[in-house]
Amino acid sequence: MADFTIHTLGCGSARPTPKHDPSSTVVEFRNNLFMVDCGEGAQKAFLRQRLRISRLGHIFLTHMHGDHVLGLPGLISTLGLQDTGGELTIHTFADGAAILKEIFAYFGRNLPYDIRFNILDPTREEVAFENKALRVRTIPLRHRVPAVGYVFEEKEKPRHLDRAMCDFHGVPMSQFNNIKAGLDFTRPDGTVVPNERLTSDPTPSLKYAHISDTLFVPELAEKIGPVDLLFHETTYLDSEADMAVRNYHTTARQAGEMARLCGARWLLTGHYSSRYSDEEEFRRQAMTNFRNVILNREGLRTDITRLT
Repeated sequence: MADFTIHTLGCGSARPTPKHDPSSTVVEFRNNLFMVDCGEGAQKAFLRQRLRISRLGHIFLTHMHGDHVLGLPGLISTLGLQDTGGELTIHTFADGAAILKEIFAYFGRNLPYDIRFNILDPTREEVAFENKALRVRTIPLRHRVPAVGYVFEEKEKPRHLDRAMCDFHGVPMSQFNNIKAGLDFTRPDGTVVPNERLTSDPTPSLKYAHISDTLFVPELAEKIGPVDLLFHETTYLDSEADMAVRNYHTTARQAGEMARLCGARWLLTGHYSSRYSDEEEFRRQAMTNFRNVILNREGLRTDITRLT
């Protein structure tokens, strides 16, 4: 099983089409599932991709537009039918929590698990979630309503132990964790063995940024990156650039420019307007500013650990 994989459940925009469902993404990290937005049809897409709903512990909402949240009542009801305990945390703003609590009070009565709300401030950067291996931080965006993006950051990994050198310098096993954490080793005679002799550099940590509905704001680049994979909305093509500004969205070409500015290794497109039938044009326009573009689609699994 991949350590860090992005599952696309829906990559359409406000108006669903026979080809695309509204926004929903699942981040799989070390056997745990984190959902970003939950548009209509998300729970069916969850099942089609054979993801285990029991592994879902957190849902991160970018904003409170219907195409990003209207799948939640059905998902919550289905979770209630699982008859399992546990806790689900929904990360959203104060007004979003108030609305969802009312909905869940009607459709999610007597749930066998707890729903907790982590209230975010959409006007500032903050850490939404953190454990020993992963940090999720927010980035305020510019949309018609309060909105944030999320950056999933794998924490720094331990250094690789050189077992032969450790044995040569008489490092006991009880000190291995300290050595992997970067500490030097002091021998019984007081001689200090530098950590660099006992270890090699750790495997680089990975980062994924999810930037949904927003006006193109170049200044966001320094807050986003660098990242290994950037999902950035590509709602419109160049022919509708004026419409993108009016509706506080981004064109494919601008998304490519953001990927370049923030130092992304790969760009993942999405949030396609229903007015277009040929998604290849999104890739072509994004590639005018950035080379490594992945054309998004429902059912796509993007393993960040395998991107080169």
